[in-house]
Amino acid sequence: MSKIAIIGATGRAGSQLLEEALRRGHSVTAIARNTAKIGQRAGVVTREVDVADSAALQAALAGHDAVISAAHFSTIAASAIIEPVKKAGVKRLLVVGGAGSLLLPDGGKVIDSPGFPPEYKAEASAGGVYLDTLRQEQDLDWTFLSPSAEFVEGERTGHFRLGQDHLLVSAEGRSWISFADYAIALIDEVEKPAHSRQRFTVGY
Repeated sequence: MSKIAIIGATGRAGSQLLEEALRRGHSVTAIARNTAKIGQRAGVVTREVDVADSAALQAALAGHDAVISAAHFSTIAASAIIEPVKKAGVKRLLVVGGAGSLLLPDGGKVIDSPGFPPEYKAEASAGGVYLDTLRQEQDLDWTFLSPSAEFVEGERTGHFRLGQDHLLVSAEGRSWISFADYAIALIDEVEKPAHSRQRFTVGY
């Protein structure tokens, strides 16, 4: 059993990560600006923290085996997560990534493809910067898990594929993963690290 802190625990990805971690018997600290929707649950400690408050975030993260960040990239700089994690003395940081920085068969990035939705460009661009920042990080044991192009509500099947830097596409031509199955892949990585200082991806 690990002690895991989840930043952004009330979001769509974060809430599924919370459920998956609890399902496996881990102790979770759920960090969000408003934790009311989580309520009182066995195995969960809630901390209402604005991630822009570096000192408060550092205090909330201290004493954990791993930190998972499910915070949006366009609203917070990479350093606002990375530095408090390091100062709290936590060595492992796992990040809910984005698909925009994944590669297509021709070597181009998903974000640069003609059909990329313009409304997602700012978030995807910031996610690429976050990944580049992690790749320069010397002290943390980090992992960045990119979902497929469609990151959606759906059932927890436990059946999916893992990849490295290239976008995964199903036999039907669709690139997608549910939040619930994504959570399985990331908590698997917490329990049995296989992508230290790497980005990888998950899809059907």
